Amino acid sequence: MLDSLKRLTATALLTTFPNSTMTTDYTPGPGDMAPAVVRRAAQFIDAHAAEPLTLARMAAAARVSPRALQAGFRRHLDTTPLGYLRRARLANAHRDLSAADPAAGATVEAIAARWGFTHPARFAAWYREEYGVPPSRTLRD
Repeated sequence: MLDSLKRLTATALLTTFPNSTMTTDYTPGPGDMAPAVVRRAAQFIDAHAAEPLTLARMAAAARVSPRALQAGFRRHLDTTPLGYLRRARLANAHRDLSAADPAAGATVEAIAARWGFTHPARFAAWYREEYGVPPSRTLRD
């Protein structure tokens, strides 16, 4: 009789409180954002890289929360939205430095400022890290 009561209690508990770790139901979390959202944010960043952008503005353009945008970028691009913005700005600055003529008055500082880099030394360090040469060499060559 005691065994029967234990079995009945166990059955009632398992029926009432199923073991959710054994189910295969999937509920997406903030880190499982669809790549389309990340693409939409990346396109917005690329189109507005010269403007002052905040995480909130990027998230609004992608129609998600800032936290969800950060999680999506980490998952799909292995970076943050602000890291992606910095690389987009560096790529644009690199393109401009390569095309600029220092004899015509082009300077590293002016090109960096055009792309939102307000600290020349920090820009130079990021540029060197990304391209392996200082920005002044790209401008001269």
